[in-house]
Amino acid sequence: MGISYLKVGLGAIVLVAAVGYGALRTGYVAQYVDNSRNVVVEHEPYAISSDTQALHDRLRIADLHNDVLLWGRNISDESSIGHSDLPRFVKGNVGVQIFTSVTKSPRGQNYEKNSAEAADNITLLGRLQSWPSEALNKLSERALLQARRLYALEKKHPEQVKVVHTQEELQAVLDARANGSTMIAGILGTEGGHALDGDIKNVNRLYDGGLRLMGLQHFFDNKLGGSLHGQSKAGLTDFGKEVVQLMEQKEMIVDVAHSSPAVIEDVLAMTTRPIVVSHTGLKGICDTPRNLTDEQVRAISANGGLIGIGFWDAAACDISPKGVADSIEYAVSIAGINSVALGSDFDGSVTTAFDISEYAILTQELLKKGFTEDQIAAVMGENIIKFLLENLPQGESAEENLASSN
Repeated sequence: MGISYLKVGLGAIVLVAAVGYGALRTGYVAQYVDNSRNVVVEHEPYAISSDTQALHDRLRIADLHNDVLLWGRNISDESSIGHSDLPRFVKGNVGVQIFTSVTKSPRGQNYEKNSAEAADNITLLGRLQSWPSEALNKLSERALLQARRLYALEKKHPEQVKVVHTQEELQAVLDARANGSTMIAGILGTEGGHALDGDIKNVNRLYDGGLRLMGLQHFFDNKLGGSLHGQSKAGLTDFGKEVVQLMEQKEMIVDVAHSSPAVIEDVLAMTTRPIVVSHTGLKGICDTPRNLTDEQVRAISANGGLIGIGFWDAAACDISPKGVADSIEYAVSIAGINSVALGSDFDGSVTTAFDISEYAILTQELLKKGFTEDQIAAVMGENIIKFLLENLPQGESAEENLASSN
């Protein structure tokens, strides 16, 4: 998730006062905030060559980080709001997507330092969306509420969406797509271990709710350890180590996007399974506080991990399709072709130069750089697919409590 939407939040409050409480109840203001935060810069339609489009249509596209479930938007229908919805997934030929829940984000957040005690943007957004009281008061309930939205989409469009929990379920979707289906495999995750509400038992609750990936931190320090943007810059706490150990036992994927350098070092020292950085950039090409050093990238990739390259300004500096391709090229030069992936952060309160329906322009920019078809296939999805087929749980899917409630 990107920069603060404090000003938009204040604007929404003014708008509520102007149009009345009824607008708040209907979600008009929530839609206003969504539209204001998830922006695609205006541009002429990208000209894609027929050869590029043919190649793109043969690819298996996968992405490590999308926050669309946060907004309460109807993603069954195509919209001009935000970056993604079901029809735009199909247009972009996306087959595998990790959907992350966002449960807390400090007001006035910045990339340098934030307090965990700062007022919370997500509480305001939840009120605008009329979340139930349990979701307003418990972060774990917010994660499960957003997970239920994907299960509801699956129930509404069972031929187009499958919530995936295991290697076997992912392979079934891939087989269906190989036979002409446009079904999307959706994997659930959450952005920041504060979604546990400080209770180790909630690892099991989130797992049973369908989540298979968890970021350890977001924009502030939490009970698990220090954030890249927090005050302490500390490593894993004893509680954080306990959580990581349990995640490994349950074959959940550890995501260290937003984690402090000390946390990343601690996680690499104790884990036996590869980890991911779901959405990031590299300081070597875009020197911002948000991004990883070359040394961190090498350490994560050496352990079989994935580096998801983001599309917004603090990750790529240049958000044009060419600029994003530049970041991918640099990451490949550091980590190797098999460790670099897409980490768009679409609908993560960011501005991008293309939406999910326009992924072919990125394929075209990589071709211009001289990437081979196999290299493009790796970055655009095969690396993620291989990682998930090796690291999702092997057993039968957990009791789908959330799915059965929809």
